[in-house]
Amino acid sequence: MPERVYKFIDLVGTSSISWEDAARKAVETAGKSLTELRIAEITKLDMTIEDGKVNSYRARVSVSFRLED
Repeated sequence: MPERVYKFIDLVGTSSISWEDAARKAVETAGKSLTELRIAEITKLDMTIEDGKVNSYRARVSVSFRLED
């Protein structure tokens, strides 16, 4: 197996629907400009609250991708 180098970046996705939707949006948006995405790990979940109700869900996602040789 050839040796490879990977980089990790943190993303924050938001959604008015769910944490899963927020994480999906983060990864799919990153996939438009980054190639060779490999792993996505949810590192933090939180939400914003407005007038005592959930306003949006936020997912912090650590994503790895392969660096080109």
